[in-house]
Amino acid sequence: MNDNVRLTAWVRGRVQGVGFRWWTRATALEIGGLGGYAGNLEDGRVQIVAEGDRERCERLLDWLRTGDTPGRVDGVTEIWGVSRGGYRGFELR
Repeated sequence: MNDNVRLTAWVRGRVQGVGFRWWTRATALEIGGLGGYAGNLEDGRVQIVAEGDRERCERLLDWLRTGDTPGRVDGVTEIWGVSRGGYRGFELR
């Protein structure tokens, strides 16, 4: 049984220009087993797409919400879906 999922999260606050994407990538690599990316959006938010098993994606989401992140996180919105695959590692965009 494939229990891989796709987490898409949008993080708002002071999250651009403060190392937030780098921190997210480092956290995803520390958790391990996640593919995807973190990228800046024009409206000042950071979008994160992570694929892997649900427990690991939930750990990343918890870190986004409660971790000692760079900048300031005012809120995180997420949606869950089916893993689409195609990612090799976790990258910055």
